[in-house]
Amino acid sequence: MHAHNHDHTHSLPNSTSIRLRLSIALAITSIVLVAELLASFLSGSLSLAADAGHMAVDSSGLVIAFIASYLATKPRTDERSWGFARAEVLAGGLQAGMLLVLTIVIVIEAISRLIAPHTLAPLPMLIVGIIGLIANAASFFVLAGGRNDNLNIRAAFLEVTADALGSFAVVLASLIALTTGWAGADPLASLAIALFMAPRAFHLLRASARILLESAPEGLDTTLLRSHLETMPGVEDVHDLHVSTISTGVVTLSAHLKVCANLDAPARDALVARVRECAATHFPVAIGHATIEVDSRSEDCASSLVHP
Repeated sequence: MHAHNHDHTHSLPNSTSIRLRLSIALAITSIVLVAELLASFLSGSLSLAADAGHMAVDSSGLVIAFIASYLATKPRTDERSWGFARAEVLAGGLQAGMLLVLTIVIVIEAISRLIAPHTLAPLPMLIVGIIGLIANAASFFVLAGGRNDNLNIRAAFLEVTADALGSFAVVLASLIALTTGWAGADPLASLAIALFMAPRAFHLLRASARILLESAPEGLDTTLLRSHLETMPGVEDVHDLHVSTISTGVVTLSAHLKVCANLDAPARDALVARVRECAATHFPVAIGHATIEVDSRSEDCASSLVHP
């Protein structure tokens, strides 16, 4: 017997608001990127080039995120039952990969410049570094309001935060070079930018991978979930329990319940309703889409299903 609720929650965060935030951040980032590329060429600054490279990744990532947020609004079809809801997850993972590659390039070049110092013109560094810091602060506040609603916004927020700290590192390195004449502050600032970028890229990559690998959402203990459902009156056993995240804020559950043999159809329907309500409200992660199957008295689904 299958019991289905036809009022599942499939809604995604406000895509118009997401695209507006991404558009503003993209415009700001692109302008500063051009300025930093020119200034890094004129000054010979690696930290400024590193920050510009990071902004180039940001810009491409924001374009990807913008496209993904549009695809997420496309209607579902029989072939794509969730539409393009996971486009944002793929975009987040791609941004993380680009950040990791950029980090490796910066580290290699910074070590090379520490060994063989380059000529540095710190004044253009300082001016553009301050401009970048102000621009990144603006992007920071634009994206801050939506960072918990969408993986793309979260990715862009992390990158803009890293950019702001990168710009601060450029300003600090340029001030040291101006006051002491020591050019080594520039590659050290570049290493600081790279070291800040790396863990955030890994975190974003891990978050994307968890979703794509159908792992249970962070913060949800599936063992506790199973135990709690098995203590509900009428439930003898819970098996084939699967919990996964489709996209940000969309969590699904499917499970088979083996119930007491003396439960009639209305009692089973009431039990399924209680299970759904429990899944949606009892745990730290709300499960808005639950598919529950109640085993009939004569069938044993656990023995008939084989999993690798």
